[in-house]
Parts: sequence; structure tokens; C-alpha cells
Amino acid sequence: MKVMPLAISGAWIIESPVFPDDRGIFREWFKLEVLKENGVPAFEVRQANTSISKKGVIRGIHYSPEINGQSKLVTCTSGSVLDVIFDLRPDSNTYGDHAEVELSESVGKCVYISSGLGHGFQALEEDSVVTYLLDKEYSPENEFSINPVDPNLSIKWPILDFHISEKDRASANFIRINKGQDL
Repeated sequence: MKVMPLAISGAWIIESPVFPDDRGIFREWFKLEVLKENGVPAFEVRQANTSISKKGVIRGIHYSPEINGQSKLVTCTSGSVLDVIFDLRPDSNTYGDHAEVELSESVGKCVYISSGLGHGFQALEEDSVVTYLLDKEYSPENEFSINPVDPNLSIKWPILDFHISEKDRASANFIRINKGQDL
């Protein structure tokens, strides 16, 4: 298992081998000790989620506050997605930047996303399955979103014929704020 920091501080890509055979594939994608040894913050699983998305669906950009928010480990267990991590922390050196990682069942990658970072993805195949491990339970009062197709984000979603939820479509656009100012 390899753990490498992404260009966005507080986000890592984790690569693990995929073992295909005549039955399908096997992958070991979460080892707490390996994450700790590579500088990923302590992570105790408190909730697990799965989403299944049709090709072109965009989910996100969702985030929780840096303090008391959810950190998550995300992987694609069937199909493929373009996963996007967006830095929403005004005091960060990478504030307003984003990183993109393609996740798929056959590549063996997952991403660790610290609280305070925005997260979303687009399904690149029909019935793409994304699985999340979260360090805190869902808290509606600590869950926020930004319109994923806001041009201020500069995300180039690969499938232009996309579908997003009404909630995500109605989310606020990203407004760059000055350091020290609250979101």
C-alpha cells in the first residue's frame, strides 16, 4: 500500500494492489496503521456510506467545517468516477485550488479527505459505486455544499451531459474570501 500527499494539503491518495483472477478482483483498501505511518491523521471509522450513480451524475461539492467536521476515506468499488477535492479553508496555502483523481474498481486507488475540504465526483460509467468511511456520523447542521458546476471552481467535468440533484444545483457558488474571514 502506498500513501502519497496530494497537492491539496490534508488530502492523500492511497494506492493498493488489485488482485484479478478468474473470479473477479480482490483489493485491500484500508489499513489504519499504514495510514498513520504515512502521516494521515488518526482515523476511527464512525459511519460508512455507499452511493450508486448513473453515468454522468455529479454528487457534491459537499463539505463540513474544519473543526468538528467529517474526514473521509473514499474509494470506487464498481465502475469509475472522477473524484474532486476542493480546498475551502481560507488559511490554507491551497485555498481555492482543487485536485482530481480518477477512482475505479480496477485501479486500486482511494482518497483521504480531511474536514474542511470540499468533495464531489462524477460517475464515468453506469452504476458506479462509491464507498466512504467517515470519522464522524452525519450531522445536518455541519453539512454544507457548493454548486458543483459553478465556473468559479474551474472544474472540468468530463461528461457534459450530466445530472445533479436539485439541492446541489441550488447550492451557493464559491466566493473567494480573505484570510481570517469565515465561510
